[in-house]
Amino acid sequence: MAAAFLVALIFAPFFIPILRTLKFGQYIRDEGPESHQKKAGTPTMGGVIILFALICGTLIAAIKYHLITTDTYLLLFVTVGYGLIGFLDDFIKIVMKRNLGLNSKQKLVGQLIIAVIFFIVLWQTGFSTAITIPGTDIGFDLHWAYILLVIVMLLGTSNGTNLTDGVDGLLTGTAAIAFGGFAIVAYHTLQMDVAVFATAVTGALLGFLLFNAHPAKVFMGDTGSLALGGALAGTAILTKSEILLIIIGGIYVIETLSVMIQVTSFKTTGKRVFKMTPLHHHYELSGWSEWRIVSTFWFFSLVFAVLGIYLKVWL
Repeated sequence: MAAAFLVALIFAPFFIPILRTLKFGQYIRDEGPESHQKKAGTPTMGGVIILFALICGTLIAAIKYHLITTDTYLLLFVTVGYGLIGFLDDFIKIVMKRNLGLNSKQKLVGQLIIAVIFFIVLWQTGFSTAITIPGTDIGFDLHWAYILLVIVMLLGTSNGTNLTDGVDGLLTGTAAIAFGGFAIVAYHTLQMDVAVFATAVTGALLGFLLFNAHPAKVFMGDTGSLALGGALAGTAILTKSEILLIIIGGIYVIETLSVMIQVTSFKTTGKRVFKMTPLHHHYELSGWSEWRIVSTFWFFSLVFAVLGIYLKVWL
């Protein structure tokens, strides 16, 4: 964790001015909260900082403690893979001036390819396709259908984290808490290679948070949000905490559900349930300050992480 934190802390002050010089500034949608317009031009693609720090942190610790394994490579693969999809999306938006970046089909294809490769490698290593309900001894084997679960987890989590990245420090803080939770889960199951990765991501996020907290000096962009989603789902899969991801990643589930509820309600009744979605925008338009929104979401993220750890470790 310390290595990744220091790498982010040292690398960010050099990289942020480069983003500013290249004019890689954030584009703010007109339909977003009006208060966000003043953030236009803030350097984005800061996810590169997170990726660089977590890769360095993971490899430094893994090499030091002889923990370079297939799981280590798998986690780095899915993280960097989803990060590259996000990077292309950011690059197209900012450099090529196409406001929507990659279209949904292009993103989906890229995410699917990475998810399938991830599953194939797992399958070849004899990875268990059984899942267990947290806090119980109830479980069942999905066999070949496990690939569907892997795809849903990777795509769903990466899109959930992407939706959550809308307020300074919101995703960075909640993700640091979630990865901290999974680090404890991995340590409990004696998967020290996965624990090293999860703690490295936590350290990278805490270092990045110093520059991403309100008022943000840099945004992570899709480069960071998609990478974090892929990494979180990958960590849950490798620790056999598939269902537990719904709890520890509860904030992302809620944010995604808010969008689904809003869209469904508007299409069927013509009425909106929330002032704006994802959910954090609803609270913004309700008069909450960014710090109040972020601190509240961090608090509930911590509650979800503790609950998840309790179900996995102590029951």
